[in-house]
This record gives sequence, structure tokens and C-alpha cells, in this order.
Amino acid sequence: MQRSKGIHILPSLFTTGNVFCGFYAFVAVLNEQFYFAAWAIVAGMVFDGLDGRIARLTKTTSAFGEQYDSLADIITFGMAPAFLAYSWVLKPFGRLGWMAAFLFLLCAALRLARFNVSKPETRSKHFTGLPSPASAAVIASIVIAFEDLFATRINPFIMVLVVYALAFLMVSNIKYPAFKQFDFKKRVVFSRFLFVILFIYVLATIPRVALFILGTTYAVIGPISLLLKNKKLEAEETSPVTTEHKTD
Repeated sequence: MQRSKGIHILPSLFTTGNVFCGFYAFVAVLNEQFYFAAWAIVAGMVFDGLDGRIARLTKTTSAFGEQYDSLADIITFGMAPAFLAYSWVLKPFGRLGWMAAFLFLLCAALRLARFNVSKPETRSKHFTGLPSPASAAVIASIVIAFEDLFATRINPFIMVLVVYALAFLMVSNIKYPAFKQFDFKKRVVFSRFLFVILFIYVLATIPRVALFILGTTYAVIGPISLLLKNKKLEAEETSPVTTEHKTD
């Protein structure tokens, strides 16, 4: 029996929504509407999170869907945030500015390529390197916070450092939690449930601040966890080992 060829329309529609958000971000940046461009990237994250989950729930995952999703990610979470950061504050730096933006795009592409060839069981447990949507979220949340809350722009030198740091984290071997095995049917303690409700409340009340806190917190979780792990290993190696000799 010949296998039917075609694409699954439902998850592909959400991936197309992701592509549209990335394209709209470019249009908004060209019109110097940086605030709307940043929100378009955030909206792309929503579509990116839904397409994979819907594909798994409806059992419509496919190789085409994975490749389409990767191409969408490089547009929305690689090219769009790089172009946004450059046009927003990095342009006066000249070559240093656009090279920083290019490095972000390059590392996002390398990050996605490494993810595509990684083992599926490894992906579900953790990410190796900062995911490109999380990196894009940091840049978008900075633009949203400064454009809306402070009605100004961040210091360009700080933004250069942020872009370089995000590029390094994407291609690093630092482990980040995947959250792909989150089960809504699973029982959780009441305190964790309250934390989720509080987070949703803060996100709905002051989304600009919540996005910035969430993005930066997730970005630094990896380095902090690695630092704590290394310190723990050093403490175990330097601590004196005592052995007890038992006598009959």
C-alpha cells in the first residue's frame, strides 16, 4: 500500500502563523514601529509553542512539519530579533552593530541545526544551549519594556553585550529545562498550583514586566545551574574522605 503524501493542515497553519509574525516584525521595524515588532515576535512564540503540541495531541507529527517549523523559527527567532536589535539601537555602531546582529542570527541557525540532529529522547528532557525562541524573547521583552515603560531606549553598549551573550548561550553546551513533558492531568502540590496562578495573574496584569522577568530568568537559569553544579563538584573533590573500618 502506497503511503499517502501531503501535509497536516492544522499544525502547519500555526507554523504559518509563526512565519507571518516574523514577516510582520520586519515590516514593523522598517516602519520604525519597534514596539509592535517586538510583540509580533512574542506572538510568534505562541504559535511556535502551539504547533508542536497540537501535532502531538492530534498525532499529526511529520518530517515536513519539523522542517517547516525550523524554517519558521529561523525567520521569527533568528532574523527578526537580530534585525530589530540592529535597527533599534545597534545601527550607530556601524560594522560592530551589524556584525553583532549577524552573530545572533548565525548562532540561532547553528542552534537550530544542532537541535534537528539531536536525539528525540534528549530533546524532551532538556535543551542543549539556550533555545532561539527564548533568546528572541529576551530581545523583544527589552524593547517592549523600554519603549513602553521608560519611553526611551537601552544603552547601546549594554545591548551589544546582551546580543553577544545570547549568541554565546545559544551555541553553548549549557543545559536548559525543556518543559515538554508537562502533564496537565498530573497531580501537583497546592503551592505549585498557586505559583502557576500567580504567574498567569502577573502576566495578564503587567505583561511587559512579566515577559522581561521570564525571559531573563530563563536565560540565566542555565549558567547559574552550571555554576552551582561545578561548585558542588569542587566541594566534593576537596572535602576529606573518611572511611570507617569495621571490625568483626
